[in-house]
Amino acid sequence: MILYSWNVNGLRAVVQKGFWEWLSGCGADVVGLQETKIQPGHEADFGHTPKYRTVWSSSTVKKGYSGVGCLYRPEPLSIAMELPDVRFQGEGRLVHLEYPGFHFFNVYFPNGGMGPERLDYKLGYYDAFLLHAENLRRDKPIVVCGDFNTAHTALDLKNAKSNEKTSGFLPIERAWLDRFTAAGYLDTFRMFVPEGGHYSWWDYRFKARDRNVGWRIDYFFVSEELRPKVKRAWIASEVMGSDHCPVGLELDVQA
Repeated sequence: MILYSWNVNGLRAVVQKGFWEWLSGCGADVVGLQETKIQPGHEADFGHTPKYRTVWSSSTVKKGYSGVGCLYRPEPLSIAMELPDVRFQGEGRLVHLEYPGFHFFNVYFPNGGMGPERLDYKLGYYDAFLLHAENLRRDKPIVVCGDFNTAHTALDLKNAKSNEKTSGFLPIERAWLDRFTAAGYLDTFRMFVPEGGHYSWWDYRFKARDRNVGWRIDYFFVSEELRPKVKRAWIASEVMGSDHCPVGLELDVQA
């Protein structure tokens, strides 16, 4: 299976920038999209692709905010949205597809940069997700993709030193990713590419993408049980249309 994750920063906008053409040529079995910014009830506007079925989780608390969606070819055994914890429902941040060989999560984790309250929300969301994933992992392995809104190590952003007090690279945020990987979740890109300089998000300002002054905050993690099934993982930095680019994963599994 070929899987993709992409924070599109507004699906309506990226559709005007070649999204359907990219989708038709990328060969994906499942695509997880984040920050779709679709309002509930408008999802049908984006369900017209002949090769894929679609499922959307849109924000019910604010218009034009957050939102995730999955486009998939293999039919999942089940589909769920949001975390079980009611404190973290309503912002449209998670779609869960269950396949015979694994649980697939597409998640847009919160941004902690809007103040202490949102940082607390982000950290709480992280903890609630890990608890949920670990509960489901008793049944079958986990694949999780999305915008984690945190660069894990100094290799994952251009200017580590100057961002040590910036949300997205705070010690407390990075410590959760340490806990996550210690629990047996593998950063698949790092299985193949150990060096820095590879990013998935660039600020629209200052021609950051042209200068490759970026952050790697979009990931595919798999639980340890799937390590032998990971064939390749990559960053599709050549794909334009958003301030993020797609990231990909190929797994040697049957849908």
